[in-house]
Amino acid sequence: MEAAIKKEFILEGLCCGNCAAKIERDVARLEGMASAAVDFVAKTLTMEIGDDTKTNSLIAQADAIVKRHDPEIVMNEKEISQPGRKTLFLLGLCCGDCAQRIEAQVNRIEGVRTATLDFVGQKLTIEAVDRKNLPAIVRQASQIALDIEPAIQIAYTDKKPAEADSVAHSKRWMHRLRLGMGAALFVMGAVFDFAQPVGFSVFLISYLLVGGEVVLRALKNIAKGQVFDENFLMSVATIGAFIIGEYPEGVAVMLFYQVGEAFQRLAVNRSRKSISALMDIRPDFANLKVGNEVRKVSPEEVGIGDFIIVKPGEKIPLDGRIIEGFSALDTSALTGESLPRDVEPGNEVLSGSINKNGVLTIEVAKEFGESTISRILDLVQNASSKKAPTENFITKFARYYTPIVTFAALALAVIPPLMIPGAVFSDWIYRALAFLVVSCPCALVISIPLSFFGGIGGASKNGILVKGSNYLEALNAVDTIVFDKTGTLTKGIFKVTSVVGMNNWSEQELLAYAAHAESFSNHPIALSIQKAYGQEVDGQRLTEQEEIPGMGIRVRIDGKSVLAGNGKLMESEQVDWKPVRALGSVVYLAVNGSFAGYIVISDELKPDSKKAIQELKRLGVSQTAMLTGDSKVVGEAIAREIGLDTVYSELLPHQKVEKLEELDKNRKGKGKLVFVGDGINDAPVLARADIGIAMGALGSDAAIEAADVVLMTDEPSKIVAAIRVARKTRSIVWQNIIFAMGVKVIVLILAAGGIATMWEAVFGDVGVTVIAILNAMRAMKTI
Repeated sequence: MEAAIKKEFILEGLCCGNCAAKIERDVARLEGMASAAVDFVAKTLTMEIGDDTKTNSLIAQADAIVKRHDPEIVMNEKEISQPGRKTLFLLGLCCGDCAQRIEAQVNRIEGVRTATLDFVGQKLTIEAVDRKNLPAIVRQASQIALDIEPAIQIAYTDKKPAEADSVAHSKRWMHRLRLGMGAALFVMGAVFDFAQPVGFSVFLISYLLVGGEVVLRALKNIAKGQVFDENFLMSVATIGAFIIGEYPEGVAVMLFYQVGEAFQRLAVNRSRKSISALMDIRPDFANLKVGNEVRKVSPEEVGIGDFIIVKPGEKIPLDGRIIEGFSALDTSALTGESLPRDVEPGNEVLSGSINKNGVLTIEVAKEFGESTISRILDLVQNASSKKAPTENFITKFARYYTPIVTFAALALAVIPPLMIPGAVFSDWIYRALAFLVVSCPCALVISIPLSFFGGIGGASKNGILVKGSNYLEALNAVDTIVFDKTGTLTKGIFKVTSVVGMNNWSEQELLAYAAHAESFSNHPIALSIQKAYGQEVDGQRLTEQEEIPGMGIRVRIDGKSVLAGNGKLMESEQVDWKPVRALGSVVYLAVNGSFAGYIVISDELKPDSKKAIQELKRLGVSQTAMLTGDSKVVGEAIAREIGLDTVYSELLPHQKVEKLEELDKNRKGKGKLVFVGDGINDAPVLARADIGIAMGALGSDAAIEAADVVLMTDEPSKIVAAIRVARKTRSIVWQNIIFAMGVKVIVLILAAGGIATMWEAVFGDVGVTVIAILNAMRAMKTI
């Protein structure tokens, strides 16, 4: 059956409830109409049309019915808006304050749902309420960005066109030439004591060469209503110095501001390149095998089922399965693990791995856009759109800091000379000008996002993918960690350790019946029973298979009713059975209602589980718990062995969410609750926790979607590493905040007291910014 076509219409002028009911009834009766509903309050008619060939005819008939009941009603089709998304690259954006203003103004455009500017990636991502309005919104956003920062180039990729690079190169050299000439004139004016007005002219020309573009930008911004930016502040401060006769100081402050800005741009670009280098794992090409020919193509051109050749030293461009060849793979770019992994025909391989020696022929399993490497790159590159509370605080703080300091400077220039006997206006104006120089918050608005993004990049290099700086910051406040058992703390590799037949059933007979009963399942326990049986299952012996959720399976084998599952299944079917206390999962079997015996399947603890729990407690995690569907005996034994505080066993999938909520409700602290699972059937619990961590998620799309933090290997110790990366990043962030604010406050106090000159004020602005950026780059170093 074809899907029904949905149409919505606004019934302009609908005022009669009785008419609405009649319209609904008559339209619903039309032949070919699947359903019809009139919402009298919203004045809408919703129709679902079963036959798309009759769409126009049915709309016309519905219009006639509406007119018959009330000729005044006008039926207009309602346009169903679809959201749209677009990313703009603002190439050359180096001003953190400007980035914040661009983001704020784009968010105010009508029709914009959200707009996020990633300063590190120079990306402006716009989400529109309705996709059809997106082109107009993009035009407005582009204009806003160019109005605020005219020097940037707007593109739809992060690659600069060759001609744009050439123009930018010419502009850079012209800028350097002007600075050089201006600096030479400044030195000449400072060394030679020219008589006036020659001395003034030398310094004025020097000032125009050095700072003319800054003043011009300030005037343009004022015309657009943008007053409190660094161009305005530096222009007022330096022109003010000229007005009170401090010509050399006015030029010097502008010159050192421009030199400092150049260093700042250099530091920002270096840090951007360093962060990009951390994620330089994108394959550039694929060797596509077509018949006997091998062609070098872009990974995007390769489809599912195609064959690719990967030579020694090359990156595997797409996920797939090895058809031919033996090799060792370096997966460190994905997992952070330096030990190579041996592969052979039949093994699954992931894009981003580096082939160390043999030539491999691989059958492609996923297109490039869906491959592991694309998912990782997309996840890391978009992580900075989810901002940490500290980043949001700095954004708000910067919005108020500059105007407050500017008005304080105005007060400092005017009030003391009027209130203090003998105070000279020029002296206090000079102090106020120093205030203005140090009032730009660039050190914070640039270095804080860089620190968080550096931390996310450093974590990714260690095989830890953090989906946003908000999650990275939240990892600092973890006080409760809840683990799933199988595949998280244990290896999830099950082995049959005991087969016990009862009521005259032999071990071999019991194992054969269990293997046949479990042949429908791909659960690790079922697979371990089939492996222990070691023979091929005869499907002709099986009929009437039925899975019983949370309990087991019912099936007919050779005409006999067989039950295989846990103790709850035996109880529900009223089987006369005996529970067994064993260190492992116990599968009980009953044949024709009679207890036949049980099979014990044991899992193995991961080697670093115990150490991970110990390290987490040293880091201050106050409570650790485990949720498992396994027996109480097994759960408690594992908890004792590795040192967990609490264990909840014999849980059905939906009960895990309930237990997590119970743990959350009974917590005493205000910290974060983390759930760690292997990504299989854990999505509801991962979503419910404050932070969901999916472990061993290499190649698992479901886990990457559900979790907030993704560990690419299956080592519990990576959780410890993730918390350490988060704490290091937080430490660097607060170092920058305290250092930047501390220096600025000291300079402000000294300037107000007449001790600090405008030279110190320039250091308090640009010098502090450069130091903070260099410090932020330390966050990229892995733990």
